[in-house]
Amino acid sequence: MFNKQLDELAARHLTRRLTPLHSGVGPIVEMAGRQILLFASNDYLGLAMHPEVIQAAVGATQRFGAGAGAARLVSGSLPPHQELEVALAQFKGTEATLTYGSGYLANIGTIPTLIERGGLILADRLCHASLIDGCRLSAADFRIYRHNDTEHLRTLLAARRQTRRILIVTDGLFSMDGDLAPLPELNRLAQEYEADLYIDDAHGTGVMGPHGRGTVEHFGLDTQIPLQMGTLGKAIGSSGAYIAGPSTLIQYLLNTSRSFIFTTAPPPSSAAAATAAIRIIQREPERRARLWANRTRLFTGLTQMGFSLSPSVSPIMPILVGNAETALSFAEHLLAEGIYAPAIRPPTVPDATSRIRVTVTSEHTASHIDQALAAFQRAGQSAGLI
Repeated sequence: MFNKQLDELAARHLTRRLTPLHSGVGPIVEMAGRQILLFASNDYLGLAMHPEVIQAAVGATQRFGAGAGAARLVSGSLPPHQELEVALAQFKGTEATLTYGSGYLANIGTIPTLIERGGLILADRLCHASLIDGCRLSAADFRIYRHNDTEHLRTLLAARRQTRRILIVTDGLFSMDGDLAPLPELNRLAQEYEADLYIDDAHGTGVMGPHGRGTVEHFGLDTQIPLQMGTLGKAIGSSGAYIAGPSTLIQYLLNTSRSFIFTTAPPPSSAAAATAAIRIIQREPERRARLWANRTRLFTGLTQMGFSLSPSVSPIMPILVGNAETALSFAEHLLAEGIYAPAIRPPTVPDATSRIRVTVTSEHTASHIDQALAAFQRAGQSAGLI
């Protein structure tokens, strides 16, 4: 039934397949009987395999079971969920938080509640798919502004009706380019035009800022941007997501957010694991120090080889290739060299911008990075990129 569509994807080198792993998420993984260096994980601080995080998940499972049973408004709210929301609010410096099963659920469940018919959403062109889908689910009008182009955004804001409700939507740290949103400028525009600002900080949480609280902290805007979304499945090493903000907002979402109300709660194990990970992030700032040192070592090496990298300022370092077929070939050469960093192709990224999205973690050693750099050089030469 779907053969034609699959053939069309294959002809454009856009077919996707799952790659089985036989171990945890790194930095060394077992794949098809081989030990492979993983440079594709968002487990930036290596917490998914941390013994305390694993033990917290095991303990919660033994005490509360493998699943939550139902939505929290139906069968009750378990202690791990409540403890996580308290820990998150303290970590983010907000009055309250509400947790969801995934970042996708958080975005599609929150954005439509924040702005209704008659309003206007203005979103960055490179926003994550879940943000775009959340915007589309809203009854408000929806417009795109050019990536990080605050002058274009100002033009759209100036053209609005004076009484119209406005919501500006952006990633804090963009997942496919590794660059930051210009939050100070976005915040000033939001205040000037009486708009609300919604930030998806999935990749910034745990990584950016002096204490790892995210891109808002990185820019020193903690008290100015009260509404933030983040995930628990990246630097925090578990799964799920949260909305952090004023207690009145959290109560409003609890009563109106469809993807919270009508979804079985996340397993108690993932909530307990996330709480343990937050404690480690607060207790061990040296993890972020290792992450940034590793990022500098890898980014400098790739740049000196002559690869074309995006203007990343984060542990996400995309090597821009352009053509999907060439990106696939490059990824295959890397895998043959013992490095797993798959090709990212449309529609995940815009047409003609296929890339290898390289990520580094705190748990990579200097020898891991040096081994990777040697492999990137050989694979890049084989693929004709350097």
